[in-house]
Amino acid sequence: MKKIIFIVAAIIVGAMVVGAVDSIRPFGEPGASPMDDYFIASALKDRSSENVVTSIVFDYRGFDTIGEAAVLFTALCAITALFREGRKKL
Repeated sequence: MKKIIFIVAAIIVGAMVVGAVDSIRPFGEPGASPMDDYFIASALKDRSSENVVTSIVFDYRGFDTIGEAAVLFTALCAITALFREGRKKL
């Protein structure tokens, strides 16, 4: 019974992977998104940055980047607290 469940699960996961890979755009083909066009046209004017990637990461998505850094810092503090040496034993 476990073998049958495993085979069915493997077929389902395989079909999902094939479907996801099939929907990926070919490498180098630009995406036709209005948001992409806006960022490219407005990066220099709005953010005074010639590098579009830098303007997106540090200006348009600044709060998201700060949130990700806060999550990583919290995880680092938690792991350090768990594995530090010299804790008093009760």
